[in-house]
Amino acid sequence: MGLKKDKIGILGGSFDPAHKGHLAISKDAAKRLKLKKVIWAITKKNPFKRKSNLSLSIRIKFCKKIISKNNFIKVKFYEDIIRSNKTISLVNYLNRSKKNEIYFLMGADNLINFHKWHKWKDILQKCNIIVFDRHGYKKRSLNSVTFKRLNKKNLKFIEFDKVNISSSQLRKI
Repeated sequence: MGLKKDKIGILGGSFDPAHKGHLAISKDAAKRLKLKKVIWAITKKNPFKRKSNLSLSIRIKFCKKIISKNNFIKVKFYEDIIRSNKTISLVNYLNRSKKNEIYFLMGADNLINFHKWHKWKDILQKCNIIVFDRHGYKKRSLNSVTFKRLNKKNLKFIEFDKVNISSSQLRKI
């Protein structure tokens, strides 16, 4: 008889800046998937984006302010511990005890280029991928290399009441 694993969600990114869309995804995932916690894993720099506008410490403080009393969300910076900003390194680190069942949360826009991520196939094998629909991205994400190639049993596409906001939109304000 196997031990029951803790279901944890990971929402990774630069959070430049964090916004109510991140919070909405986290809340929806926790409720829908019965997650014990959701980790906002902040990266110094997203390898697919330019340098962040805000310092890491400011982004962490802002994340903590946004999550407020949502105690199931933890804001973490792992790169100094795991010596990497790669998602697979984080998944391996969080899975080292084999006590966690990992649900990697992302917006539909990230699924489009997921096949370009470092060791993306390994990520797919080691955790469940939960993709939240984002305004204007559904068709492209469902036609993506990753979606067409992967085993659908570990990917769930979730349509929900979208929060029509993004960090890039906020940076333009």
